[in-house]
Amino acid sequence: MAGDEREERQGEEEEEEEIENAGYKSQKDAVLFAIDVSDSMLTPPKEESKKNKNQDSPTVAALKCAYQLMQQRIISNPNDMMGVLLFGTEESMIIEEGVSKVSAAYPHCYVVTDLDVPAASDVKRLRDVANDPEESEQILVPSTDDPAVSMSNVLFCANQIFTTKAPNFTSRRLFLVTDEDNPHKKDKILREAAAVRAKDLYDLGVTIELFPIARPGGDFDRTKFYDDIIYRGALDSDAPAPVTKAAKASSSGDGISLLQSLISSINSKAAPRRALFTLPMELGADFIIGVKGFITIKRQELAKSCYVWVGGEKPQIVTGVRTIAPKDEVDQVPQKLLTTETRKAYLFGGEQVHLSEEEKASLRNFGDPGIRVVGFKPLNMLPTWANTRPSVFVYPDETNYIGSTRVFSALQQNLLQSEKFALVWFIARKGAHPRMAAMIAGKEKIDENGEQRMPPGLWIITLPFADDIRAKPDIPLARASDSLVEKMKEIMGQLRLPKSEYDPQRYPNPSLQYFYRVLQSLALEEEIPEQDDDKTVPKYKQIYKRSGTLISDWAQELEEDYQKHEQSKPSTTLASRSIKRENDGDGPPSKRVKTETASMSDADLRQHYEKGTLAKLTVPVLSEWATKKQLHPASKKKADVVAAIESHFEK
Repeated sequence: MAGDEREERQGEEEEEEEIENAGYKSQKDAVLFAIDVSDSMLTPPKEESKKNKNQDSPTVAALKCAYQLMQQRIISNPNDMMGVLLFGTEESMIIEEGVSKVSAAYPHCYVVTDLDVPAASDVKRLRDVANDPEESEQILVPSTDDPAVSMSNVLFCANQIFTTKAPNFTSRRLFLVTDEDNPHKKDKILREAAAVRAKDLYDLGVTIELFPIARPGGDFDRTKFYDDIIYRGALDSDAPAPVTKAAKASSSGDGISLLQSLISSINSKAAPRRALFTLPMELGADFIIGVKGFITIKRQELAKSCYVWVGGEKPQIVTGVRTIAPKDEVDQVPQKLLTTETRKAYLFGGEQVHLSEEEKASLRNFGDPGIRVVGFKPLNMLPTWANTRPSVFVYPDETNYIGSTRVFSALQQNLLQSEKFALVWFIARKGAHPRMAAMIAGKEKIDENGEQRMPPGLWIITLPFADDIRAKPDIPLARASDSLVEKMKEIMGQLRLPKSEYDPQRYPNPSLQYFYRVLQSLALEEEIPEQDDDKTVPKYKQIYKRSGTLISDWAQELEEDYQKHEQSKPSTTLASRSIKRENDGDGPPSKRVKTETASMSDADLRQHYEKGTLAKLTVPVLSEWATKKQLHPASKKKADVVAAIESHFEK
């Protein structure tokens, strides 16, 4: 069976996208929220204004965060699991373990939604607990025991949930939300038991993420208890992450500041840090370190995870089957062909060239995946237009090569100080095309609150090939006057806000968000909402208020300069001919007089050759130059004369 060339080209175009998505589709994530239900967590901030009557307590704010995260991931990550566990409650819930349905009670632990792929009923259940006071009052009742709950029991309950519900997941994480920094200050035995249970979780492959909440008038001290529970090394297993600071409840607000702080902290760790690749980096002969690559920003598109058949009583997920049928039986009932009955071929010279799978693999094999440093060049030699694809962030990995972090840090600091970049040979994965790339050093970025926004590391910028670069059009451009430039600078100064920096997370895709809300409404059997305001639309009123007069003056001066520029242009040949014909009247056009052919210099003709515009010249000009250089074209045709001149310049 002849291979389809269009499919082959499409496969090559999609190869880079597959590289970017590698690791993101194969891994599944299981997240379990563990939220404290103590008296302090159920106490809303103090009211200092009559306007703020409905205030959210830290526990309710955490439940709303879990509800929002479940809303986001039920569509964007339909295969991931999520559950909510409350600890410190008066009521305890019986959890069934294993196939034998053996019941085990965990005192003062209550599972709101079990760890599973979220269904519509789970979303409704969590929404009622977070937003319905009558529903929450029955569950959110703190324990009266002392201590209210044993942290070792909470961690053991989480261990059993992960073991029974998500035993084979590659990413399992426990989100712990509490304001108690020392739950067992008087009992050393309970502290040691909690540390043992935490180690069991880490041995199981579960990462514990702590989201502390500071109490009014104090800060959350991790050193009292949670330094023995939270392993810093586990947080940096793949990529560096700053320690989450304690969220503070607003004393005069309605809980919105606490909710936004929790949402920001949880969203920053909601998506697991999955490495795009894990490769060796060769700095010299037998000098190799280990690195991991990450994509920090990626375009979010509509995720079509599956097809749903709604023709029956209950919607069902469609399982697709692909069969290969002979060309003459496409319109009939397809007959499945075996793999031994099909062959792929490439069209070359009008003939089919058959290749085996081994031969195809050998043709696409350019060596083992890796990063090889070829040399170093000054940073000013790297043009801005060379960045045509998303950059990849690289960070050291000690898994296979001990000492990679020290060597990586030395290379990163050296590139920063010397203002150079490393030219590397880059193969992202097995079967991928090799690329030449520039590896530049990136500085550490810290925001105004002292939190790390971007760790120090290296960035790999894939360089384009010569065929990817298009020559700019040879069109003369009109330069703006100095007055126009100065007025535009004043306009831009008025529009630039103080301490403003573009943050793409503040401007969600309106069509994408509305698409998800419609899907959510259909799944939860709710009314379809109206489309919200588009935050990407410019604020025209503020723009006009700040610089409306300046923009009008600038536009008027631009129009005047344009009219002067048009009047100063010389009349074209076509315009001259039309004017002449109008002056001559309706008589027949005058006979064209043959003029003497102008000779072309060697420099001018070479310039036309380099631009590829030889064919635009006339035949007399080309023939005269070919005769002068004693060239002998095959004939007097224009194509033969151009070919002879091109052959001359090539030699």
